[in-house]
Amino acid sequence: MCRPTLVACLALAVSGALFAAGYPEKEIRLIVPFAAGGGTDAVARIVADLAAKDLGQPIVIMNKTGGAGAVGMTEGARSRPDGYTVTMITRELCSLYQVDLSLVQPKDFLPVCLVNEDPAVVLVPKNSPLKSLKDIVEGARARPGSLKFASSAQPNIYLLAMMTELGLSFNQIPYGGAGESIPALLGGHCDFTMVNPGEAIAQIRAGELIPLAVCSDGPYAGLPGVPTMRELGYNVTASTWRGLAVPPRTPREIAEKLESAFKKAVDSPEFQKFMADRTLGVRFIPAAEYMDFMLRDAEALAPIMKIVKAQQGK
Repeated sequence: MCRPTLVACLALAVSGALFAAGYPEKEIRLIVPFAAGGGTDAVARIVADLAAKDLGQPIVIMNKTGGAGAVGMTEGARSRPDGYTVTMITRELCSLYQVDLSLVQPKDFLPVCLVNEDPAVVLVPKNSPLKSLKDIVEGARARPGSLKFASSAQPNIYLLAMMTELGLSFNQIPYGGAGESIPALLGGHCDFTMVNPGEAIAQIRAGELIPLAVCSDGPYAGLPGVPTMRELGYNVTASTWRGLAVPPRTPREIAEKLESAFKKAVDSPEFQKFMADRTLGVRFIPAAEYMDFMLRDAEALAPIMKIVKAQQGK
């Protein structure tokens, strides 16, 4: 009974190695589960351009929005496992399935590597009557649900951390990513937002958006002088991460080629400069450690997601 299974496994391994030997022979598509113009899109485009040089084939960005990232990530997980579809996965992969808003979770992917991690920053327009984080907190306590939050994802894990820790409620206006929520805030359609610093650094530097607090564990070098929420007396931290993954039955040899190419991209001076110029954080975690990282993060998010699910059932 064991012999056929062993033979089959050996045949699969040999065929996978042979297939990988000529890989890639055509362009690769990289699914980005959020709108063009946001931080996820920016990280995807630079790392794709640089990795393509090593792979010898173009990597084409495909923005697939919807469901706070669930639509694009689901398509990526269910794509043909041949190495020609890679997905930019984000922290929503660890949160949405816990509240029945996504059909995929970490185990539905074969991780390639993590490339980025960033805290959230609380932003208001330059002419906003909300001049401090305290104004937002007190306004929400005085008028629950009245302040409009431009949400780049729904549910928004940044806002959820703030809501659950401080017992607040807001009117969340959903958008398809920071590339849509920031213009909405600038257009006066919402009162505030929380995105990664790199997603709004141009507007911050231009004085169009004012950072009231950053949600990191300690002072954030990318936004000097901006206090953390903890420094302001609110025990709230919030962040996101972005990485790359392929469907689970993708040959290991192909996944390893992709990991090598993306590692070279992340280590390159071009990537480091691009990220620094845009206040985007760099963090590399190899495939061997990435799944454990995601499973631990899903566990850390579980208490917040449990509250969200309970609210859904009301």
